[in-house]
This record gives sequence, C-alpha cells and structure tokens, in this order.
Amino acid sequence: MTKPTPRRMTARTIADELRVQITDGTLRPGDTLPTSRELAERFGVTLKTVGSGVDILKGEGLVIGEQGGRRRVRANRPIVWNLTRFERGNRRDSAAGDDWSTAIRDAGREPEQQVTVSTGEADSQIASWLQIPASAEIVQRVRLRTVDGQPYQLATSSFPMEIAAGTPLLGEGDVSMPGGILASIGHPQLRVRDEITIRMPTPEESDQLQLPPGTPVAEHVRIGYGEAGPVRVMVTIAPGDRHRLVYELEV
Repeated sequence: MTKPTPRRMTARTIADELRVQITDGTLRPGDTLPTSRELAERFGVTLKTVGSGVDILKGEGLVIGEQGGRRRVRANRPIVWNLTRFERGNRRDSAAGDDWSTAIRDAGREPEQQVTVSTGEADSQIASWLQIPASAEIVQRVRLRTVDGQPYQLATSSFPMEIAAGTPLLGEGDVSMPGGILASIGHPQLRVRDEITIRMPTPEESDQLQLPPGTPVAEHVRIGYGEAGPVRVMVTIAPGDRHRLVYELEV
C-alpha cells in the first residue's frame, strides 16, 4: 500500500489554513499571528512563502500589519446604521449633536465629527442629483465621522447655493440644530432616495478612513427632496468592516 503524497505547502495553502482558524475562532479578532519563523517551522516552508501567504490575508482584509512587524487578526466593532430611521420623521438633532451622533451615543459609543465647509461649482454628478445646471454654485459640508476615536464615515453633503446662502449651512464646524438645519431654515426634507454601491476605496478614501488593504466600502447616496425638488445630496463612504446597514420596510 503506497503512502499518500504529503500536501505541498504553498502561500495559498498557508493562507487557507490560517483563514480557517480565523473563521472558526481559533484566532480571534485582535489576536497576534504567530511569527514568520514560527509559521515557517510549522508549515515547513521558507520565510518568503510565509510572507506571501500572510499577504493574501492582508489583501482580503482579514489581517493587518502593525509597527514592529506584528500581524493581527483585524478587530473592529461595527456600528448598526439603521438607514430607515436615520434622518426620518422626528429627527433627534440638538445643540449637542446631529441625528447620527445621537444614535451613536445611544449605542454606548463616543462620536465625533470634523467638519470642513467650502463653496464651488457642482460637477455633473452632483448637478444631476440636485437637478441644477452643471457648474451651478453649491455649498459642501464634509464630515469625517469617528467612533471611539476611529474613523468610521466620510460624509459629503452638497446644497444648492440658493438654499444655503445666508444660513448656518455656511457656518464652520459641527453645526446642528433641533429638527435639522434644513428644517430650521424652511427647507425640510419631505422624502429621500437612497442609492448604495459597494466598491473598493480610492487612495484618498483609504488614507482618510485609515483602511487596511483589501477593505471595501459602501457608498451611500441619500438625496433629500423638499416641496420643489432636491434640497441636499449626501454621499457617505462607509468601510465595510465597520458597518451593518439596516432597512426596515413594511410589506
């Protein structure tokens, strides 16, 4: 009876075995992977092969590298982002924070938002969403949203200048008002349309959101409509490993 031929260990098989350990919980979120030398001895391969195997897991977003050469199983605490309730009906904005910040605090987490404001011409996509002429003047408020000190969302809200002129929408910093700014200035959102795209991030998004390689993002576009048409479009970039998107619909 012939003995079975031992399986040849490659970078792919090493990645497969480590992936199983991550999936079944043997290696838990936040755990440090064995060193390259330990893995090389375990699998009977070279350090280069080990490195290639770990790189596969980095590319899949399962493992992150740290200073000093350590590699850890990625550990994030996702937030539940209920898009049915978000900004709907009786908004929970106040001087202490907007509807998003309130929801994060309700979940026992600590929100913070860094806001920058600019004016300029609408590009063709924003003009289409807002139903305004291309190159019409708009106001943009860009929010880098963090949870417990970690970047979680990059949200860019665009408003037609005819709505934003002379209002708190031009104010610097994290401005929030009871009921929302749009309602307070006489342009409440009466309905919204959502568009969600799953894609890989741009280099700029990866840098701003501190994304490990291989992390996809959800691009959530919410167009808010008033009585006469769109009053705002918000484009939110949300890392896939930090969010669970929820919709609740009546059927």
